[in-house]
Amino acid sequence: MAIRSLLGAFFTATALSSAAFAQAYPERQITMVVPFAAGGPTDTVARLVAEKMSGDLGQQIIIENLGGAGGTLGAGRVAESDPDGYTILMHHIGMATAATLYRSLAYDTVNAFDYVGLVTEVPMVMVARKDFEPADFPAFVQYVKENADGVTMANAGIGAASHLCGMLFQSAIDTQFVTVPYKGTGPAMTDLLGGQVDFMCDQTTNTTQQITGGTIKAYAVTTPERLPLFPDLPTVAENDLPQMEVSIWHGIYAPKGTPAEVTERLSKSLQLALADPGVITAMGDLGTALPAADATPAALKAKLESEIARWKTIIDAAGVYAD
Repeated sequence: MAIRSLLGAFFTATALSSAAFAQAYPERQITMVVPFAAGGPTDTVARLVAEKMSGDLGQQIIIENLGGAGGTLGAGRVAESDPDGYTILMHHIGMATAATLYRSLAYDTVNAFDYVGLVTEVPMVMVARKDFEPADFPAFVQYVKENADGVTMANAGIGAASHLCGMLFQSAIDTQFVTVPYKGTGPAMTDLLGGQVDFMCDQTTNTTQQITGGTIKAYAVTTPERLPLFPDLPTVAENDLPQMEVSIWHGIYAPKGTPAEVTERLSKSLQLALADPGVITAMGDLGTALPAADATPAALKAKLESEIARWKTIIDAAGVYAD
């Protein structure tokens, strides 16, 4: 009986301590790691929601940009952090593809993290330098196939959204062409604007301003339906390339072992941020949106697991891996 009493007292004290911790959380600023360069599409989404979440939580969420290795360096940093809710991760679809794309990871993609919620799904657009010769998407595809040795496609590095879309494009048109990797979407877009590369596939969060400003040429969107933001742009499916359909989803994660009360508090804060009229408008201007109801731990975990399975098939078929 004495042992049972002691164990009961221990577990009761632990539960009370955990509850007290959760009620006090957060007591200081929170670091949100973005595993890509500042100014890129994931950084844009992160800063937008972090500002609103900070107001709700009563503590500032600061952004730490830690790029490299397709986002795996930043993800690894969070996986190794204390599971106290003060270091969290904003990552995109690369969280799922890394499980197959990288031969060895410092973390278990599914089991090294707890889940806060989905943030948004971002469409992608096939864009080119503004003086690129093809007039429309069918002509663009034909031109790339006929000039595969001479055209160049920029991407933000292995595992980046632009790299994944480019891999889908090569597979869809059964053509290999020259790809040019950069250390982030920002420098890739800079060279596209300057005409140093011919085209790229990137998220609307990074291309909308340039498309509307006429500084780059847009050919097609990778969504099943046309975007209200660009109603005149055809979908890839309209041009018999449905296998190119892809959107870049984002999620927020915490290190494994973070108290459930804390991840739930973060999730509720994220839901409030996504329901904010200002955030809805800003997301709409970037061509993206997500119902706040999807900003849950369960929704993010289900999305990650399904996307790992989907991309494993694609990456294994392409035979493209990174060390």
